[in-house]
Amino acid sequence: MLSGIKKGQSLGLFGFGASAHIVIQVAKFWGCEIFVFTRNEGHRDLARRLGAAWAGSPEDEPPKSLHCAIDFTPVGETVPRALTVLRKGGRLVLAVIRKRSLIPAMDYTQHLWNEKEIKSVANITRKDAQEFLRLAAEIPIIPEVQEFRLEEANKVLKLLKQGRIQGAGVLRMAE
Repeated sequence: MLSGIKKGQSLGLFGFGASAHIVIQVAKFWGCEIFVFTRNEGHRDLARRLGAAWAGSPEDEPPKSLHCAIDFTPVGETVPRALTVLRKGGRLVLAVIRKRSLIPAMDYTQHLWNEKEIKSVANITRKDAQEFLRLAAEIPIIPEVQEFRLEEANKVLKLLKQGRIQGAGVLRMAE
């Protein structure tokens, strides 16, 4: 995993949608302590149900500093916040292709001091997917899925934008 997380370490998840609700299950399997940062109370409830040690809003202070964090959000504002809650040598992974808002200016001493690093995910390989599917079967991963009819696609996109999808939203093509 690009985060470099090791068994027993602390992992922060910023945003808690379709990807993060899968990642928390992998991290729990590896024995990690998970801290979830999300604006949506329903997503915080889901995170706790899936084993988060703590769940709060992105502005909240977690009970301890984190070894690693993964930012799943589409906004730049979470980047300096995530860096602030990392401990010395911590790593932040940006797990989105692009942010819809710019990353605000960062203060070196506050955000990057103590050898913190930022990595970004560009793409995954076929081998990555095969390894993940083997691991998912071993755990086993149980996705939270909300199904919708294909005709509801526009409604689903609005729900997604509003953060009202729990886990993953799936469009069913036929009955």
